[in-house]
Amino acid sequence: MPSARKPAKAKSQARPQFGDWEEPRVTAVLVLADGTVIEGEGVGAEGAAVGEVCFNTAMTGYQEVLTDPSYAGQIVTFTFPHIGNVGTNDEDIETTNLAASAGVVGCIVKEPITEPANYRSARHFDKWLKARNIIGLSGIDTRALTARIREKGMPNGVIAHSARGKFDIKKLHRMAAEWPGLLGLDLAKDVSLTQRMHWDEKLWDWKTGYERSEGGAYKVVAVDYGLKRNILRCLTSAGCDVTVVPATTRAEDILAMNPDGVFLSNGPGDPAATGEYAVPEIRKLVESGKPLFGICLGHQMLGIALGAKTVKMHQGHHGANHPVKDFTTDKVEIVSMNHGFAVDRQSLPDGVVETHVSLFDGSNAGIALKDRPVFSVQHHPEASPGPQDSHYLFKRFVDYMEKAKR
Repeated sequence: MPSARKPAKAKSQARPQFGDWEEPRVTAVLVLADGTVIEGEGVGAEGAAVGEVCFNTAMTGYQEVLTDPSYAGQIVTFTFPHIGNVGTNDEDIETTNLAASAGVVGCIVKEPITEPANYRSARHFDKWLKARNIIGLSGIDTRALTARIREKGMPNGVIAHSARGKFDIKKLHRMAAEWPGLLGLDLAKDVSLTQRMHWDEKLWDWKTGYERSEGGAYKVVAVDYGLKRNILRCLTSAGCDVTVVPATTRAEDILAMNPDGVFLSNGPGDPAATGEYAVPEIRKLVESGKPLFGICLGHQMLGIALGAKTVKMHQGHHGANHPVKDFTTDKVEIVSMNHGFAVDRQSLPDGVVETHVSLFDGSNAGIALKDRPVFSVQHHPEASPGPQDSHYLFKRFVDYMEKAKR
C-alpha cells in the first residue's frame, strides 16, 4: 500500500490567496508484518504497540468501542471519518475491570481530531487517549486500509507515535512479523476481574443518568471473560440481581451461590485457548440444568463445550450495522458485532440448534440446546454502541429463569 500522506503541493501563482500548502509532518506510522508502512500524524499516547489490525464500521460510540475488553490486542481502524469530535466522558466506559492493563493498543482515524462539541463532553479525545495509553494515528486513507483488510485479512502490525518523527522502521517491522497473533492466545485472564463484584447499575436514562437497582427477582452469576458494563446494566434492568465472578471461577463455586441463571460474557482472544480452563466448567454448568446465556466469547466457548468447533475469521465482524436472521422469531435484526472468531456451523452436533445467522456471510450467530434452557448469540444485544433490536434476548433469559423457578 502506498504512503497515505498527500503528495506535496507546489506553489501556485494562479491562486496565491490560499498561500503555500505544506505537507503534515509524519509523527506516527503503522508498520504491517508484510513490510507495508503507512505514515500519518500521531495522536494520543507516544510509544509503539503491536496488535492485530481490524476495522470498525460504527458511526457512533467510539469511546465504547475503545473501552470494550473484547478488543484487547487489536488496533482499531474506524471507517467513519470523524472520530473524537464529541469528546469523551466518564460514563461511556465499557471496561468492567478498570485496573486491567490489557485492551485496545491503538486506533486509526482519517480526519484530524477537532475540539469536542457535545454537552456531555468532559475531556478532549486526544487527552483521553493519552490517559488510557492508547496510541493513535490520523490523517491516513482509512478506506484503502479497510479495503486491504477485506481483501487480505486482518494483518499483524505495529502502531508507533513519536512527536520527534523518528522511527526505526526495521525494528518495528520485525516486531510485527514476529508477533504470533491472536490465534492460540488467551487474553481473558488479562481483562477479567480478579475477585467477585456485585453489580446494581441500571441502563442509562436521559433525565436521571444511571440509576441503582434495589435488588432483582432473579439471581444471576456473570462469568467475566471481558465483560462490558452495558451487558450488566441490561441484566439488572431486566430484573436480575447480578454477581460478577472471575473467568477462572470453578463451576462448583458458581453453583454453590445457588443462582437462578448463569451468564457467560464476551471477551478477547482465541476461544479455544481460553476454553482450556473455561470449557470444562461450562460443561458442568450445562449439566446442572441451570438456565445459561452466553454472548460473543461466551457463545463461542459454549459451542465448544457442546461439541462444536471455532474458526478464525478472515476479516471478522466489527461494527454496529450487521444484519442477523433470528430463526426463532423469523425476523431480521440489525446488531452490533465485535469478533474475529466464530462457531463453525458445520460442526454443530445433534441436539444443538442454530438460532441466528449472519446475513453478511452466513456465519453462525446463535445456538441453543433443544432440551435445556441454554442459548447464546455471537452479536452484542446490549448495543453499546449500536441498535437495540436484540434487547429481547435478556427478557428471554429472564423467562427461562422464571420457568425454572416455577
